[in-house]
Amino acid sequence: MRKTIFAAAICLTFNSLFAQEKKLVLSTASIFANMAENIAGGELEIKTIVPIGGDPHIYEPTPADAHLILKADLILKNSLTFEGWLDGLIENAGGQAEVVTITEGVSAIRSVYKGSSDPHAWMAANNGLIYIENIKNALVELNPDNSEVYEFNYGVYRQQLEDMDAYIFEQIKKIPEQRRILITSHDAFQYYGKRYGIKLEAVIGISTEAQAQTSDIIRLGKVIKESGVPAVFIETTVNPKLLKQIASDNNVAIGGSLYSDSIGGKDSPAPSYLAMLKYNTDVIVSALTREVAELENPNEGSSWWLWSLLALMLVGGFVVVWKKVS
Repeated sequence: MRKTIFAAAICLTFNSLFAQEKKLVLSTASIFANMAENIAGGELEIKTIVPIGGDPHIYEPTPADAHLILKADLILKNSLTFEGWLDGLIENAGGQAEVVTITEGVSAIRSVYKGSSDPHAWMAANNGLIYIENIKNALVELNPDNSEVYEFNYGVYRQQLEDMDAYIFEQIKKIPEQRRILITSHDAFQYYGKRYGIKLEAVIGISTEAQAQTSDIIRLGKVIKESGVPAVFIETTVNPKLLKQIASDNNVAIGGSLYSDSIGGKDSPAPSYLAMLKYNTDVIVSALTREVAELENPNEGSSWWLWSLLALMLVGGFVVVWKKVS
């Protein structure tokens, strides 16, 4: 019995030591962590700085993040103005990990708002192929002993992304051309629109730090009126209040909630990068191919009291007439 317990303890010790030997790959956002997980196949420890559901544009690093920076063997960053807080975090933490820019090779879109580069390149699946190749190369360099695993997983993942790219093209074709206008909270879908043939309009610019102006609201109202688009879309990491008000003012529906700067949790419809691309596409196509009357009326919740008041007035009128007659 003692020998069995001792052997089990030895095994647990070795397993613990083995687990500790895994190199730590740290990504700035959940989307990139998910990409790395698909390629690493469990051979590396993958963590993200900004948690799922967090907004990388306005993220404020914590002491725990500094600790992760110190432990990391590799840091994956998007760059293109996405993580303005990262350099300061690394400098303050004193991290020595190699930092790899995973958008290397992407043809960046210049933002019309501030003249800076749009960071949301992952929103188009063809750019996702560039991301995962850069990540694969970084993992191979970090841990060449498992290069065959990374190369194999990358090949499978690449095919899945190529299939997703083709799927999105086919789905977008279902939207009437005059309705291929995507109105969102912030300007995160330009790469998606350029790739798949959709015009993009947003309340604010590429960063959620920006503030909406009266001119933005007027502009969107004009676009909605001229295009006849039946729906606008909120985002999971952006406050939806203003866009809901724009929908209400222009009598269009909220077509759905899209994922842009973060994947969803495990119980969400978008728990991975691939699932996010598919879910966003399905929501967009569903909303923009339906008539306004078929979609949930954004004004229903705010006007119920008017109907109630009208009903009470009618009942009151009938009571008055009945009393006079009787």
